[in-house]
Amino acid sequence: MAQIVLGMWTSHGPTLSTDPDQWLLRIRADKQRKHPFRCNLYGFEELIELRKEENLKNKITLEERTRRHGACQSAITAMADKFMEISPDVAVIFGNDQRELFLEDIQPAMTIFGGEKTWDQPASEESAKRMPPGIHEAEAGHSPPEYREYPGLPQLANHILKSAMQENFDLAYSTELPKHPEHWSIGIPHAFGFVYRQIMRDKVIPNVPVISNTFFPPNQPTARRLFQLGRVVGQAINSWESDQRVVVFGSGGMSHFVIDEEFDQMFFEAFRNRDAEKLTSIPEEYFQSGTSELKNWVAAAGALFETDLNGDVVDYVPCYRSEAGTGTANGFIYWA
Repeated sequence: MAQIVLGMWTSHGPTLSTDPDQWLLRIRADKQRKHPFRCNLYGFEELIELRKEENLKNKITLEERTRRHGACQSAITAMADKFMEISPDVAVIFGNDQRELFLEDIQPAMTIFGGEKTWDQPASEESAKRMPPGIHEAEAGHSPPEYREYPGLPQLANHILKSAMQENFDLAYSTELPKHPEHWSIGIPHAFGFVYRQIMRDKVIPNVPVISNTFFPPNQPTARRLFQLGRVVGQAINSWESDQRVVVFGSGGMSHFVIDEEFDQMFFEAFRNRDAEKLTSIPEEYFQSGTSELKNWVAAAGALFETDLNGDVVDYVPCYRSEAGTGTANGFIYWA
């Protein structure tokens, strides 16, 4: 039977693929929206006032941004080195789609990709113009410099699908990535492309993307439901009649676009204790905007909590870009 030999949870956001000066490009977007933070919505100036006692201005200097950027790169290196050391044969990757694949015409809650291949390519000049501020600058961190194809894993994907259906999961299923020539994004979503490029270092092993809609109401699956899906996926891997050694990834998070260090630390503590109830009892109001990507971590936990693997946090680096607390908290864990 197949065996899970490695578990990895990693952030994948733009701060990991841009230099510290480029982080500030996102502030224009920060100022144009209301931000979820601890179950309420706040404007940019309201957040500055709310968080003034935290002295965040000391965390957004160029010197501090540069230090934190370096810490993130060291953590990515440690994750990629461990991946290389364990050298798994195949992967299951829990990630989300931010209307990169699925648009307003169809928005599946949970999708298994069972195609023979995934693919990606850099944005065209026209597509780049449609991207939000600061996003195109991060593209090299998750998209290759030219069109590339990557191996899928239909045999495992179909086995997972059948196993999930038997456990009352009605999942969407896809064997081809949709093409939207006029859209701002094309190819595999960045949640997966980041893993391909920066953890696998472009030596992409056969993989099954498990794609969840964490971002967009009204059909966001709950953390509890995704943990249950992860458990079913883990059981399916263990019952797969194969000698393949499997790595399971949770790609996304941590708290953003407003950083909440207390919330993130609660996640780490739950992981250390394999506390599924704590993870699955978090109110849905916390899992909004970018922080919703932590549901990908919860899904991977469902597969990994029942293994004998263990480990701890490689690093946690909250990368602030404004006194409002906007930015991305980046976290990295592996269990081997």
